[in-house]
Amino acid sequence: MTALIPHSWLNSLGIPPWVWNPLSVSLRAAFEATIVVAVAGIALGYLLAKGRFPGRGAIETVFSLPMALPPTVVGYYLLTRMGGPGPIRNAEISLFGHPLTFTFTGIVIAQIVESFPYCLRFSRTAISGVDPRFEQAARAMGLSRWRIALLVTLPLARRGIVAGVAMAFGRALGDFGATMIVSGSVPMATTMPIALYNAVSNGPHEQAMVLALVQVGVALTILFGVSRLGKVRAW
Repeated sequence: MTALIPHSWLNSLGIPPWVWNPLSVSLRAAFEATIVVAVAGIALGYLLAKGRFPGRGAIETVFSLPMALPPTVVGYYLLTRMGGPGPIRNAEISLFGHPLTFTFTGIVIAQIVESFPYCLRFSRTAISGVDPRFEQAARAMGLSRWRIALLVTLPLARRGIVAGVAMAFGRALGDFGATMIVSGSVPMATTMPIALYNAVSNGPHEQAMVLALVQVGVALTILFGVSRLGKVRAW
């Protein structure tokens, strides 16, 4: 966990610690989760779009399941698998010395699970929509399959892919149910949605209003960026 920024510096910017501390946790967790989601989601999206093998639909359904499940259900299974007795918990203890529940890393894992379907589905759709004639032309020039993917397919699908990554970041940033259950409201791992919930439950309500406005502003920024991607012409 990164150290909290000194209160004196925050006060000089007019940002109270009860806003910046959970916002910094949320931004860092969402950023780390999005890096993992982008790499894995684009790779699997390409495989599902271009691969021809049995079970493609089943794979996409399984990885898209968090979109249909309540986040609390996802959080419950993560809590029982990562924190309950079993091989996953034993592996965590062997690697990290402790279970990952009620830790910052646990928050990142919960956000990866919750946001992964968005990047996967956006990427698969964007890659599937690339005109195959461009890939055929590249193949006729002697490019290998992986060079075609890196130099032709992914660049042509970049707007949809970037939109998927942005939506995944927004989903990770706004997750409450799974993050709440996995983090257990640990003070040093309190994200913005959890801080808002605590402010609504325990007051003061002025803090809840400010926290809600900050999250609305962040969400609008993400959605505006995604909408702009759809209007930018391809090179």
